[in-house]
Amino acid sequence: MEVEMLLHPLSHPSAPGICPEMLEVAAEANRAGDYNLAAEIYSSQLADLQQPDRGLCLRKADTLVRAGRLSEALDSYCTAASLGKLRPEELPLLVESIARGLREKEPGLRRTTGGEEGEDADGESPEDDPLDLFSCGLCRCVLHEPSTVECGHTFCRRCLEPDSVKDCVHCKRALARKEGLPNGRRLNVVLGGLLDKLFATETRARRLWIEGEELWQSRNLAEALEKYNDAVELAPSSGRLLCQRAELHMDMDNVSQAVRDASSLCQIKPRWPKAHYLKATTLSKAARNDEALEEYFLCVALKPDWTKVRVEAQKVLAELFSSVFENQDMPTPLHPLQGGVASRPIKPPALLRTLRPLAQKPSLSTQEFDLSMTKSTVTEESSSRQRDSIAPPGEGSGTSASKSLADVLASLPTPPTGFKRKQNDECSSNPPTKILKPGEASDVKTAAAYRGRVVPSELLDSGDLECSLCMRLFYEPVATPCGHTFCLKCLERCLDHNPNCPLCKENLSEFLATRGYNKTLLMEEILQRYLATELAERKKVHEEEMKELSNLNQEVPIFVCTMAFPTIPCPLHVFEPRYRLMIRRSMETGTKQFGMCIADELKGFADYGCMLQVQDVKFFPDGRSVVETIGVSRFKVLSHGQRDGYHTAKIEYLEDKKVEGEELVQLLKLHDAVYEQASNWFTSLKDNMKTQIVGHFGQLPGKDPDPQASSSGPAWCWWLLAVLPLENRAQLTILSMSSLKERLLAIRKVLIFVMRRRPR
Repeated sequence: MEVEMLLHPLSHPSAPGICPEMLEVAAEANRAGDYNLAAEIYSSQLADLQQPDRGLCLRKADTLVRAGRLSEALDSYCTAASLGKLRPEELPLLVESIARGLREKEPGLRRTTGGEEGEDADGESPEDDPLDLFSCGLCRCVLHEPSTVECGHTFCRRCLEPDSVKDCVHCKRALARKEGLPNGRRLNVVLGGLLDKLFATETRARRLWIEGEELWQSRNLAEALEKYNDAVELAPSSGRLLCQRAELHMDMDNVSQAVRDASSLCQIKPRWPKAHYLKATTLSKAARNDEALEEYFLCVALKPDWTKVRVEAQKVLAELFSSVFENQDMPTPLHPLQGGVASRPIKPPALLRTLRPLAQKPSLSTQEFDLSMTKSTVTEESSSRQRDSIAPPGEGSGTSASKSLADVLASLPTPPTGFKRKQNDECSSNPPTKILKPGEASDVKTAAAYRGRVVPSELLDSGDLECSLCMRLFYEPVATPCGHTFCLKCLERCLDHNPNCPLCKENLSEFLATRGYNKTLLMEEILQRYLATELAERKKVHEEEMKELSNLNQEVPIFVCTMAFPTIPCPLHVFEPRYRLMIRRSMETGTKQFGMCIADELKGFADYGCMLQVQDVKFFPDGRSVVETIGVSRFKVLSHGQRDGYHTAKIEYLEDKKVEGEELVQLLKLHDAVYEQASNWFTSLKDNMKTQIVGHFGQLPGKDPDPQASSSGPAWCWWLLAVLPLENRAQLTILSMSSLKERLLAIRKVLIFVMRRRPR
């Protein structure tokens, strides 16, 4: 109430009849929510005054609004207006109450408010115009020259050009800056061709629309309007296109055409606040403030937190109040008990008929208003058609809130200097906006964005979405910076051999370095939604390939390089394209394993080898990688083969034969003796040599309490075999042994030979 007192100061705070104590009681009643008591106190104070006080009238009016007694509140607002021009900032409660009444009565107006402060500043919000699959997330129109960004989302190329677009609106990932894109954003060739084919008319309209925008920016307004007209002819149900053409008409002072476009826009998108705001603006410019006020009320009802529109509504409402009293020869009001002019109502009946029936509920806190309407008289300016008017409460019902409000507002008197409409004026036949209820059809074509664009099945062909490398339907499609699309696996295989685009040969070294292989999400969604059967078959083929690749018995990938041993680390520098592919597949299948064999001049690789387990992979910008692996188990090659350039093999795993009884006792003695011999040899080495060995292979593993616990035998044997200066063929012979005893005997012979040759 302190705020209210600041907004509505008393004209004569110390005038006879004004009781400060009673005003404080009224303020306390307002704070407690007893608005009826506060209104009675203000009424009694006014009755005791010889001259009505403007500030007190406004306080009473606001209190009556809070009490839901809008009809009586209007009397007080009119009295205050007769004493002095109303200011917009004095009418926020009245605007809010009327808008709230519309919102509560009409389901189509019930909306959630915006999110963070400053959001949806122009009336935009996700629910206003839901994005469909082929819409740009920035301009919310059909994609024009689609460009796929690093995260895999797709936008219009021109929408990505402003420096203000720093993050993806979908996933919030930071986008590359212009300076990081020497050739700028590129057109996604496949998606661009697909959109042109599926939505030929709409994409042509969008192209004309953009040309019109560019002409408008260069102030070629007449040419811009021609482009917009051609675009609207192709896409008459595009709400945003109509919105821009209406704004262009406003810029060209074509007020009547702007009103017509705005009215069509409101019918196409009846729940879009910006549409009603645009219509209100055009009507205000046409000096049709009564109709403009209706649209402002609808705006506030649809979006209560849109401050700019609430202020505009207050301005127009203040002007309408003022227009009733300005230029009228009003005698000085007298006290009602003294008779004279003031004993008659100080308000015009037309203004009260306009707003009186909007609420009859006892309290604003219930947020409910009685919007009962009835048929009444025909106003002079709308004599060409029968319009609903407002009857006293209780007479008639069933008329929609939005329509009845429009009819009532139309009865407001035109300002003396206002724009007088004629019967044949093309702007006059503008029916009030009707807010559609859920499920209710409109006579105007619904915008495509509301329903979602329908893809003509006869136009969509799987051939439009085939990878140019494998000639099959896209699987995990990825768009390159140059705008071409390939299956992820196909692109990776090409980049293994050459860092250039397979189609246009543009260098993709930076793309390869960042490994930004994010799937094109729009392409994936199109495949899943419209080519589900074909995609399922393509996925099945891929899964069968992965299953075949993950079979570590039938077709094991073989890296032909060096000797590897169980439990021993084996770091690899991978640079050949065939092995890049092999390592990548071992990671994709989840096995993370492949075989290691030494070369063989006749067969290609040896008949024995060791399986390696990938522990870590570090990629370099040029596609090379360092792979950290460790030996897992030995195998014997049953058959040799090849796949996509690298060797494969059918194998069987090797296991040591276990012994028992006396053989086991002898094996344990041999094991301990050879271990001691190995330990003595390692200890006798020079410090620099020991340091090198430990740095590469680690310390000598401890003696195994149970040498037969592992199928490959004790780990220290393999460590020693990797360290000893033996030729690969000798190492291979020991690796292939399935008897631990034979392996220990062979190692002992090698140790004896090495220690004898050691310089003294």
